[in-house]
Amino acid sequence: MSSKTVKVELTQQSNYQFVIAFDEQIPTLLGDEPAPLGEGKGPSPVQLLAAAVGNCLSDSLFFALQKFKQSPEPIHTLVEAEVGRNEQGRIRVLSMTAKLHLGVEANELQQLDRVLAQFEEFCTVTQSVGQGIPIHTRVLDSKGVILKDSLAT
Repeated sequence: MSSKTVKVELTQQSNYQFVIAFDEQIPTLLGDEPAPLGEGKGPSPVQLLAAAVGNCLSDSLFFALQKFKQSPEPIHTLVEAEVGRNEQGRIRVLSMTAKLHLGVEANELQQLDRVLAQFEEFCTVTQSVGQGIPIHTRVLDSKGVILKDSLAT
């Protein structure tokens, strides 16, 4: 098994604002905490975490469908992170819910049952984060029909 190192560099600009650099080909991003700590001029760390989970799940679902030459576009994903206090009174991400909406009806896609049974297993971020934060994943078609409803813990 090979491993790879992903590097992200953060440089403080002011108070809770950090410029996040990825590599030379990717534009930088400004991260910031919402008020009253920060000024809310960029996504917060929790928003970035939710974006990473949603992006990875969306990529995995799209990739799995593309393997069977299926076109689910456009996929629309909404991720909600529940933030609250743990038993020690510390603010934590307690759980996440990801709703992935396919751009087509389920009956337009072949091998959908097979894709839905396995696509989450290939999502690096969700499988990693899900070891510490429960992630509820729901996949719906363009008509709102629930195709999959699972909880990764």
